Amino acid sequence: MSARFSWNQRNAGGHRPPLQQIGRTCFASRGTILLLKGQFKLTIEEIQHALEQRRYICDRSLATVIFLSMTMGKPVLLEGEAGVGKTEVAKVLADVLNTTLIRLQCYEGLDSSTALYEWNYAKQMLRIKQNEGRRGTDAMVEPQIFTEEYLIRRPLLEAIQRDGEIPPVLLIDEIDRADVEFEAFLLEILSDFQITIPELGTIRAQKRPYVVLTSNRTREIHDALKRRCLYHWIEYPSFEKEYAIVTAKVPEIQGFLVKQICSLVQRLRLMDFYKRPGVAETLDWASALIAMNRHELSKEAIEDTLGCIFKYKEDIERFHTEIADKTLDLDPILSPDATV
Repeated sequence: MSARFSWNQRNAGGHRPPLQQIGRTCFASRGTILLLKGQFKLTIEEIQHALEQRRYICDRSLATVIFLSMTMGKPVLLEGEAGVGKTEVAKVLADVLNTTLIRLQCYEGLDSSTALYEWNYAKQMLRIKQNEGRRGTDAMVEPQIFTEEYLIRRPLLEAIQRDGEIPPVLLIDEIDRADVEFEAFLLEILSDFQITIPELGTIRAQKRPYVVLTSNRTREIHDALKRRCLYHWIEYPSFEKEYAIVTAKVPEIQGFLVKQICSLVQRLRLMDFYKRPGVAETLDWASALIAMNRHELSKEAIEDTLGCIFKYKEDIERFHTEIADKTLDLDPILSPDATV
């Protein structure tokens, strides 16, 4: 399997309880899921609660977009700065629905054969050699090597062909890294959820997958692709929301340390760094401080763990400059009596 993409099979043998269907209603131990027209349909409040139960702190606006995407059968495009939790939405949604997560990681040069399907040429050549050894003709072997047995399914075809009562969640991650040509290719897939393989014919999705696209906005996504999606921008969280995220994700951390961490990170995001710390950096920093058995911030602890907050040498130098110039004053945050 290529390292550039992967898919993760969720099943009842995992950490989640299986859904139990009673009439037209399905129940899970951590939320209620309604079954309508053969697909799972949650209310906005149920989506928000289910995500929070899985330690994803979700605004109502995001829960509404997810609800509309599932109800209308349209993909959702999530944009925002790196590290604010866009990819995690798809992962948690697959967990909520108790279904398969299929992930396509985008990158420059990604083409349809890598994203959709390709033929197993090595296996085909082996079959041809075997046929030659038996003195068979090309006409005899050709129909045999262009069958599903010799087809390598990539994420998009896997999502279209996936069987099961609940459709999979298809995550197309960092679409802004892919070329414009790949965007154009996606338009047909996201419109009809069908593909044509010349040797096999047209393959249609029996149930449309739930599609989540993410973008860090390193470039603008074409309007034609945006029109096929519901759109949501994920902001950096407020102090209160980030506090809730850290305490949910790192439950062993003490409250005062969380306040210090979130307060400093909020200050840093207001400054002119090349890459401001996202929620992912906040969580890494909190975990690092716990691993170092720190119960409160100090200048020494901050200096030792700057690599958790900043990912560029220039940003670390800028941080030191801001401290030296007193533009960034750490004393109010580090004081034991601080009300951060």
